[in-house]
Amino acid sequence: MQETNSSYFEQLKGLKSEAEIEAFGKEIKSEGFTALRHFLDDFRQYLRAFVDDACVEAAELLHRAQLAVPEPGRTSPSWTYIWREYKGIIRTKQHVFGSIPPEQREGEWQVLLDNPFSNQNIAVYPGLTFIEAAYMFAYFRTELMNNEYIRLQKIATVMTCQGVDEDGLQPIASL
Repeated sequence: MQETNSSYFEQLKGLKSEAEIEAFGKEIKSEGFTALRHFLDDFRQYLRAFVDDACVEAAELLHRAQLAVPEPGRTSPSWTYIWREYKGIIRTKQHVFGSIPPEQREGEWQVLLDNPFSNQNIAVYPGLTFIEAAYMFAYFRTELMNNEYIRLQKIATVMTCQGVDEDGLQPIASL
């Protein structure tokens, strides 16, 4: 393994053999909750940023992480399904990259979540770059419930207003 001053996630990238991966996993487990949390946070940052040509690498890194720490839920129940979530993010981002050619990715994007059969508000994440939107789409896609849907949309026209309209409604001045 590499020196411990680099992040655990960076160390994972350099591992080759199953023996190295196993030793790496033991080291993380021995360091406890905080080490595993930093590792998972760094992995998530990687998932946010990886692009088309890193899809195979992302899947390989996930495989290594699963070998190193097969049951992160033993450290924290909130991580019981983390590998399934990360796998879904990788798979969905790969689908997005394959569906939207690079020449169509410039501009503003947004992600919209809705369940038309509930009275919950629509969630919209506007003003995103393509890579940010692809991650958000993939992240929320992994946990969709029945009747919910998610949309990844490129914005063609944007009009934004901010603040008080000088010619519109005015607040009542106190007496």
